[in-house]
Amino acid sequence: MTADPGGPGAGVVLVAEHDPAVAELQRRYLAREGFEVEIEPDPAAAPATAGRAAPDVVVLDLSVSALPADLYRRVADAAAPAPVIAVTGPVDAALARVLGDRRVERPFAPRVLVGAVAEALRGTGIPEPPGLLHAGPVALDTRGRSASVGDRRVALTVTEFDLLEFLMGNPGRVFTREQLLDAAWGPGAGAGSRTVDVHVAQLRAKLGEDNPIRTVRGVGYVLDR
Repeated sequence: MTADPGGPGAGVVLVAEHDPAVAELQRRYLAREGFEVEIEPDPAAAPATAGRAAPDVVVLDLSVSALPADLYRRVADAAAPAPVIAVTGPVDAALARVLGDRRVERPFAPRVLVGAVAEALRGTGIPEPPGLLHAGPVALDTRGRSASVGDRRVALTVTEFDLLEFLMGNPGRVFTREQLLDAAWGPGAGAGSRTVDVHVAQLRAKLGEDNPIRTVRGVGYVLDR
């Protein structure tokens, strides 16, 4: 299904969730990122709803299902080719193999779910929601000016955020320190190239081992996606 032509065109998400409060929280966060959201309050009915609604992605609550692997397969068949993201509690090895990487474990931060939906949509022809950038587990909400690594919120200064936003908006491109100065500080800001090194070091420390910024010796920096 194509997205509502009046919206940003991020795609249609079917949320099959047994807890009304959780479903509403998911709806709010997904809608904020430009997704059209349909709620199915009974996960057991998700196969029929997916067949009718033809969503671009399904968020499927398996936490209360007696036969989660069977329900997941039936929803995946009904929604195909749309990806299915499973919402679960702790799972055993057999179920984990069925679900693969598209799984969010309760309790989860809403931003983690938004990131999982955007990641699942990559390669499906549906554009990622505007204002949301990803580099591995690093997510940047440019409209809300917030950053996270997985489910961990990362506090950034204004300049750190601007620098990371520029790099994440241009993945795979190598930039000199002078180019990064112009991008994050503005032309003629008067800051020296050493300032870029300091801020990159601060970003790397805050992002931790999942930091995607790589030094290109003798040139500058690049963000690996």
